[in-house]
Amino acid sequence: MPLKKTKKLNFKLLKELSEATGAPGFEGNIRAIVKREIADYVDSIEVDNMGNLIALKKGTLKKGKKKLMAAAHMDEIGFMVQHIDDNGFIRFCPLGGFDPKTLSSQRVTIHGKKDVIGVVGGKAAHLMSDAEKKQNPQLKDYYIDTGLDKKELEKLVSVGDSITRKREFLQLGNCVNGKSLDNRMLVFVLIETIKKLKKIPHDFYAVFTVQEEVGIRGAKVAVHEIQPDIGICLDVTIANDVPGAAPHEYINKLGAGTSIDMMNGTVIADRRMVKYLADLADKKKVPYQHDVMAAGGTDGWAMQMMTSKGCITGGISVPLRNMHQEVEMCHETDINATLDLLQLAVENLDKGDWKNV
Repeated sequence: MPLKKTKKLNFKLLKELSEATGAPGFEGNIRAIVKREIADYVDSIEVDNMGNLIALKKGTLKKGKKKLMAAAHMDEIGFMVQHIDDNGFIRFCPLGGFDPKTLSSQRVTIHGKKDVIGVVGGKAAHLMSDAEKKQNPQLKDYYIDTGLDKKELEKLVSVGDSITRKREFLQLGNCVNGKSLDNRMLVFVLIETIKKLKKIPHDFYAVFTVQEEVGIRGAKVAVHEIQPDIGICLDVTIANDVPGAAPHEYINKLGAGTSIDMMNGTVIADRRMVKYLADLADKKKVPYQHDVMAAGGTDGWAMQMMTSKGCITGGISVPLRNMHQEVEMCHETDINATLDLLQLAVENLDKGDWKNV
């Protein structure tokens, strides 16, 4: 399906980010895109030893200047080559959390000396016992078939190479659909927001983090370096507004607006940040919903917990269907609302009430 032209969303960039590869620990391709896009819009860019890209746009205040950090992780869930057997089949380890039932017969790319396409295979249903058919598949049950024998494959692929899903980015109605929208969608939002900002009151650290999917590793390092006063985590959140789910199980709905984080499995959002974001959205008529989820974790945990004095932390999320599956889906309304609210949040930070806990 050809990409439609719109006034607000840069679908060409979003497609590039979605289709680019970057498993945890292998984020170089995404980092290069980010550098290219934001270099002319920030005062400095640093890449730390962990691989986080830290961009600074300086604020205009002369006194009482604070540090605002917004973090969006660059990595996507993927795999690593663990073993190549005598017949050329690849066994692999996960890099991040997968729903195994979504993997059967899916194409992947093994990033060796050159990219090699493979297919995730498992036991055919025709050969399964009745008991096996009733069991949920496990990652250990799968292998990758490249069509090459061991000798040919080992010329190109080695143990330790990364593996990512191979999927095309598409528009479906008012939605976008592709791999790795967790979290390339918010990488996109942060890039596009940086381009729109003009005069801002406080120093703004836009941080594109690494290895979030394997334990929020990059953000911890970046937070230690920056020591932010205020933090906004940028990530996707679950939209479970699908057949079979009761309304209280939706978490969020596609097309209802950006999501202001309230809590997840690692963070209870600071009430000052929740109020600040909601008040801005109400004033400027930005559609929004709230995100209350007992599971999951984000870079917000590092921002809230890893500074010497703590950080006033919240989050802005884009609702996402099919999280951590082969393809994920977001709605254009929600993307635009997230862009609007993040820009408002950065530009009006001096008007927030950060004293009352």
